[in-house]
Amino acid sequence: MKKIYDLLIIGGGPAGLSAGVYAGRAKLKTIILEKGTGGGQAATTSEIANYPGIRHISGPRLVEEMKLQNEDFGVEFAKADVTGVDFSGEVKVVRTLGGDYHARAVIIATGASPRTLGFPGEEEFTGRGVAYCSTCDGEFFEGLEVFVIGAGYAAAEEAIFLTRFATKVTIIARESSFSCAPSIVDKVMANDKIEVKFNTEILGVHGDGMIQSARFINNVTKEEFEYKAKEEDNTFGVFVFIGYEPKTEIFKGHIEMDDAGYILTDDDMKTNVNGVYAAGDLRPKSLRQIITAVSDGAIAATDAGKYIEEEKDRLGIKDEPEVEKPAKKEQAAVPAGKSALLSDALRGQLKGIFGKMESDVTMVSVVDESLPKSVELRDFLLDVAELGDKLHLELYNKGENAEIEEKINADKFPVVALINSNGEYSGVKFHGVPGGHELNSFILAIYNLAGPGQALDSAILNSIKGISKKANIKVMVSLACHYCPDVVVGAQRIAIENPNVEAEMVDISNFQEIKKKYKVMSVPAMIINDEQVVFGAKKIDEIAALLV
Repeated sequence: MKKIYDLLIIGGGPAGLSAGVYAGRAKLKTIILEKGTGGGQAATTSEIANYPGIRHISGPRLVEEMKLQNEDFGVEFAKADVTGVDFSGEVKVVRTLGGDYHARAVIIATGASPRTLGFPGEEEFTGRGVAYCSTCDGEFFEGLEVFVIGAGYAAAEEAIFLTRFATKVTIIARESSFSCAPSIVDKVMANDKIEVKFNTEILGVHGDGMIQSARFINNVTKEEFEYKAKEEDNTFGVFVFIGYEPKTEIFKGHIEMDDAGYILTDDDMKTNVNGVYAAGDLRPKSLRQIITAVSDGAIAATDAGKYIEEEKDRLGIKDEPEVEKPAKKEQAAVPAGKSALLSDALRGQLKGIFGKMESDVTMVSVVDESLPKSVELRDFLLDVAELGDKLHLELYNKGENAEIEEKINADKFPVVALINSNGEYSGVKFHGVPGGHELNSFILAIYNLAGPGQALDSAILNSIKGISKKANIKVMVSLACHYCPDVVVGAQRIAIENPNVEAEMVDISNFQEIKKKYKVMSVPAMIINDEQVVFGAKKIDEIAALLV
């Protein structure tokens, strides 16, 4: 018998998480479908100082607190890539690569993604100088000059953040003034590392492999000028922050939208389809901020709760009384000698996940004690290995076991590889300490190798099985990048399903020589067979298509 949720929320950003809190408190059986690590644009925001009651907090930290609130109220989470919907019936159907979900009401909170500008060279140099996320890519521009395109809140805030890395930040504003709060403008204008050029537009970027020059025009005087990279730098950065476009393509034809793709709702967040709501930046609105997204989510969940109650009364459905759960104990401090990456609460969650493992998995790490990161990885693995009876760890010092090093292709350090229950190398490796967003990809790699693993569409599985050529994928990541884990998980799932493929997570901060050799200035980036470089977030079927 299929499981029917009261409420299904598509999207784990502030709007979706706020809706989850209100739905959970109302005791609605609720699930939030997240693509990747969730969090939306908030997950890429370095500092939030305008959320009432919280003076200063990072975006990822705020999102994490919202998730914990949802868990406190019994809200479920699932990693899922939505492929289609059917809102025509009383029970709504949301289709994903891992199967169908059913719910009496749905809140769409998929948010928006950065807009591209379309200037000459933008697409060609994306990942090699052109970027859209300072939190993900700012570190790649350490000691370089950077241009920020835009004059809104995001451009101003990101320009300030980029001064942590860049020697100078020049804001290119098409308008004659900023279009954001005066308090943010004051911070920008007071920063000695920021210069602002108003009434200015970018005409294009040029270079050999990486950006080496850019042309601009003053749209009032029509005077053009060119910036060339300093000889000692040989490159610079161009960050584009010109607004966002709604991520609603998949809902076209199912609900009413405007010409720009924004979902139309009334004041209660209702769409034109009964039981379907929309919340957050995908709605037409004058202000797109975390606080307005949170407000939308609360309103949508509250009205959805009324709709669900009326539907159940009409259908004569009675909910079974819930068994009261014991109150959560206050979280204790991390025990001495344990990895700082794992809290006691997280250890408890991981024990639950590893308790479901169907077969044994062995983590093999070759330790180079001269590298602090290699030692840090060893301590992390010692901690993780204690959390599952079917999870094992083998540690070797570099040079101690040549056979093992050859077996797992230990050519970079730090390194940990996963071995399956038959003692075979799975093709899954991590070169770096899987903290930050990559902790999720590390846990999923173990779960997918041991089974039951994440559900996989049969057509995608067949295409993976059909890869007949040997392939190596290096997924270059930053631990602050919220797009990277999806690519790592996808590539490594392909390796698990096909012995011809090896997939490595490579923390780019530890391997500057690879970054320079392949001119990687943005993550995620896949280096395929040490030849082809592919930038940007890719789904598992898109990765598989690159290997055929």
